[in-house]
Amino acid sequence: MGHSNSGFSKTGLDRLREVLAGHVESGKIPGLVALVSRGEETHVETIGTMRHDGGAPMRRDTIFRMASTSKPVAVSATMVLLDECRLRLDDPVDAWLPELADRQVLKRPDGPLDETVPARRPITVRDLLTSTCGLGLDLTAKTAPIMGAFFERGVYGQEDGWLLPEPGPDEWMRRLGTLPLMCQPGERWLYNLSDDVLGVLVARVTGQPFETFLRERIFDPLGMKDTAFHVPAHKIDRLPPLYAPDWQTGEFNVEDPAEGGHHSKPPAFPSSGGGLDSTAHDYHAYYRMLLNHGMHGTQRILSRPAVELMTTNRLTPEQQAAREVWARNGVHTGYGLGQHGGWGFGMAVRTYRGDYAPIGQFGWDGGAGTTTYADPHNQLVGILLTQTGMSTPDSARAIHDFWTALYQAIDN
Repeated sequence: MGHSNSGFSKTGLDRLREVLAGHVESGKIPGLVALVSRGEETHVETIGTMRHDGGAPMRRDTIFRMASTSKPVAVSATMVLLDECRLRLDDPVDAWLPELADRQVLKRPDGPLDETVPARRPITVRDLLTSTCGLGLDLTAKTAPIMGAFFERGVYGQEDGWLLPEPGPDEWMRRLGTLPLMCQPGERWLYNLSDDVLGVLVARVTGQPFETFLRERIFDPLGMKDTAFHVPAHKIDRLPPLYAPDWQTGEFNVEDPAEGGHHSKPPAFPSSGGGLDSTAHDYHAYYRMLLNHGMHGTQRILSRPAVELMTTNRLTPEQQAAREVWARNGVHTGYGLGQHGGWGFGMAVRTYRGDYAPIGQFGWDGGAGTTTYADPHNQLVGILLTQTGMSTPDSARAIHDFWTALYQAIDN
């Protein structure tokens, strides 16, 4: 592979493999798939096995639960609607999402649910795209009554802590409509919930199921044939179990089995915030399209300005400060959390250099042990997919080391 004008040094790629193999050989992570690309050069490593007790090896086409790394991909559906003038950034969403009209807002984000003031303005499409609609997971106030209400009213979660909506979109929106906002629209960045609302918005604007629209406009044109909100029976052998290792005993607890698990049948709610399943190859096609300003070969998927809006910082300094407090409290214990600064639409954007990756790098990490970023400055994509959730430090360390080794492998 290593010819003189290649994107990576051979030594660097060898070290990358060695670092990743070390994490698998330690017994903490059963297996992984890593894809790195720069310009025209793509390099894939498959290490270890699908299950912790051996058996089938990891393959290039192994399917992973993308969890929160769904966000940067699923947000593209809304961008298509903006490009086609079927939505406008500063339009109120009331017409499509009447459940979110005429909101009450908590006087204090951690205060009682009945101490509210009226919203100063409606929620807009922009608020949802930047995760500033006034509702979301706030890990700086875990004990706030509103956080408890999310789970009590079934907006999120199940007994087993699965952080995806259970009811169908209309019932989910109805439940959301019974809650006050945590802060005024546009005021504060709050995690995750806006992304799920965007999926409902897209379905209502298009009159199509969210997944159908994503497939027709994004997945099929990009050749993302293994990306969906569940894994069909004929592919289920390509999905590993999701493990949540017990960091004290080292035991591999299965958090989600492949057969009969959360991803083995279509969900009632296709979660834009965390529901996609995909492969390294499919995600590579998507991030490469973003680096190519919305083009895939000769076909335009998104407009150039749509991609620029998504992949550059959209937060004000005040919103950014609140996001960094949240990041330090850690939703994923993963790579670079709090080392980004900014947020675009559905993804983090680096606004200062806190580690090996430069300013401008964009993407996100997932709680099921995935990390997916692109870097325009180096024309680089890095994707690391594991089947070990971030409930333990091990996949977080592997992700951290992946980026450190990858950036050292850049040759010029």
